[in-house]
Amino acid sequence: MARGQLSYRFSYAPERAGKSSNTIMSAFITGFSLGLSLILAIGAQNVFVLRQGLKRQHVSAVVLFCATSDALLIAAGVGGLGLLLAPLMTALSDWLFAGAALWLASYGALRLRDAIRGSAEPPLTDDKTAALGLRAAILACAVMTWGNPHVYLDTVLLLGSFSLPYAGLAKLHFALGAMLASFVFFAALGYGASLLAPVMQSARAWRVLDSLTALIMFIFSAVMLGQLSWFHA
Repeated sequence: MARGQLSYRFSYAPERAGKSSNTIMSAFITGFSLGLSLILAIGAQNVFVLRQGLKRQHVSAVVLFCATSDALLIAAGVGGLGLLLAPLMTALSDWLFAGAALWLASYGALRLRDAIRGSAEPPLTDDKTAALGLRAAILACAVMTWGNPHVYLDTVLLLGSFSLPYAGLAKLHFALGAMLASFVFFAALGYGASLLAPVMQSARAWRVLDSLTALIMFIFSAVMLGQLSWFHA
C-alpha cells in the first residue's frame, strides 16, 4: 500500500454499520487482515523480536511490549487521533524520518560490528545481569517501536482511515481484529524463533544473522532518507 495516499470508496452508509452480526464479523476479519498485512513486512522491530526469540532473552516482555504498543496506537487511530495528527505528521515528517534513519543506521552499525568481531554469544546470563538486560531490551524495543514514523502511518493514520466506514460495535471489532493480529504475529515471531535456536549455536550462524540484520537496518535507513523532501527540493 502506498504510504500517505489513500484512495477508496465504500458502498454502504456508516450509520448502518455495526447493526448486523455479519457486518461486525466482517469488520473484525477486515481489521485482522489489514493489521496482519501491515505488520508482516520485515522491519527493524520485527528483526529485533526475532533476534530476542533466537537468543531466548526476555521474549515474553518484548512480545508483550510490541503487541501492547500496537494496540494502543490502533486504539488511538480508530478513535480519531489519526485525523487530528495528520497535519502535524505532515509538517514534521522530515525530522521524524531523519531521526528514525539515524537510529536505524546506528543500530545497523552495532550489528555490523558484532558480525565482524564475531562477538555474539549465547544468551546465558545470571540474575545480576538479567534485570539490566531486560531494561536494555525494552529500551531498544521502545525506540524501534515509538521512534519509527511508519508505525504511526500504519496504525494511527492508515488503520484509522480504514475504520471510518464502521460505527459502534463494528468499529470496535475492527480495532480488536487489528489488535489481535499484532498479538498473534509478535507471539509467533518471538516464540516461534526458538525453533531455529539449534541452528544458531555456532558463531558463524550469529555472524550471518548480524550481517543480515545490519543490511536490513541500512536498507530501511536509506528508504527513510529517500522520503525526505530535503533531497527532492
